[in-house]
Amino acid sequence: MAELLLEKGYTVACVVRDPAAPSLGSAEHLRGQIELIAGDLLTPATLAAAIERVRPDEIYHLAAPSFVPASWEHPRQTMRAIFGSCAAILESVRAIDAGTRVFVAGSGSMFGDAGVSPQREDTPCRPDSPYAIAKLAAHQLVGALRAHDGLHASSGILYNHESERRPERFVTRRVTSGVAAIVVGRERELTLGSLDAIRDWSFAGDIVGAAWLMLQQPDAGDYVLASGVPHTVAELARAAFACVDLDAERYLRVDDSLVRAHEPTPSVGDPSLARERLGWRARVDFEQLVERMVQADLRRLGAPARGR
Repeated sequence: MAELLLEKGYTVACVVRDPAAPSLGSAEHLRGQIELIAGDLLTPATLAAAIERVRPDEIYHLAAPSFVPASWEHPRQTMRAIFGSCAAILESVRAIDAGTRVFVAGSGSMFGDAGVSPQREDTPCRPDSPYAIAKLAAHQLVGALRAHDGLHASSGILYNHESERRPERFVTRRVTSGVAAIVVGRERELTLGSLDAIRDWSFAGDIVGAAWLMLQQPDAGDYVLASGVPHTVAELARAAFACVDLDAERYLRVDDSLVRAHEPTPSVGDPSLARERLGWRARVDFEQLVERMVQADLRRLGAPARGR
């Protein structure tokens, strides 16, 4: 998001826990190009202070604990970090400058077992994890304060958005880094959980482009941001191995301890409204996304590019 805004000529301020930390992680290459402000999702006063200090024209609230299984271990903290931070930001905007435009990153997980796939903006929600419940609460608060106070606040209902910067605990990087490790001889097999689990994967760069478009509209609104195309984990693995001209079936193994409960409703989004009203189109398709992630992991391990 910061890269996109810098390219468009914005002055960008980013909230981080510790501006003096030795690394900004995947944003380290932006050090010196962005202003760093100390803040914490669990400390609302720091978020209000950041908004008061910068008085921004636009706010992109993307931060949240994002590993869904962990939300079962810390449901109270999950609610504070997701719903509480959203409430703090919207309250501060209302008090400091109600003209500030706000994008809040929602989640397709809020639909849960909706019984309908793909899901649209008006699909009924049946969240089935503390993470999803918190995301739904934040999404509904955005709509309520938009209607009650006239805020230009919008919720992007995000489905899985990936890139080579994704941590390895997520299945996409588990797959692409595993394939790269096999290529260089560090591993002999790739162990996964449910191969038939379905996800709607998009390139993160395309999703932040849609977020920017949402705040350029005269009227705020909520949009599903997704590819609209379902893929299984098995398809993901086959695509990754194909990038290096290997047969996935030779290397794939299933670990029953990693298998999650069956999901009755496939998590797939319908981006029709975003295409119609925002003119948004994805630039990177599923195969291209997997290719760039595999090649990035090969480079990380010091291996030359392989395959196509």
